Amino acid sequence: QVQLVESGGGLVQAGGSLRLSCAASGLTFSNYPMGWFRQAPGKEREFVAVISWSTYFADSVKGRFTISRDNAKNTVYLQMNSLKPEDTAVYYCAAAIASKYYASTYPPRGITEYNYWGQGTQVTVSS
Repeated sequence: QVQLVESGGGLVQAGGSLRLSCAASGLTFSNYPMGWFRQAPGKEREFVAVISWSTYFADSVKGRFTISRDNAKNTVYLQMNSLKPEDTAVYYCAAAIASKYYASTYPPRGITEYNYWGQGTQVTVSS
């Protein structure tokens, strides 16, 4: 059974940092894109970052967030620095597991491109 489990969320003051982790099990994810999305109250889920053979970020987090992966641990990370109140949301880890993405350089950014999702972790940034 494929599972993605996020951790690392919490409450932080504006300007602070958090590191989210996403531990994957049930499948080796090393050759597939792994992404982070977020959903704020009353808003649609939106793309944040993806790592495949390269990385890609939403404009709203570019320069503040980094994404990395440890293939030996089947884990992907989202380092969030210089956090702003508008970063407050539930953050979701997702995996795009399909043959077309295997070892691909294409960075999927659409929600429908991902077929495995974690349960989400809350990030709250106070002003």
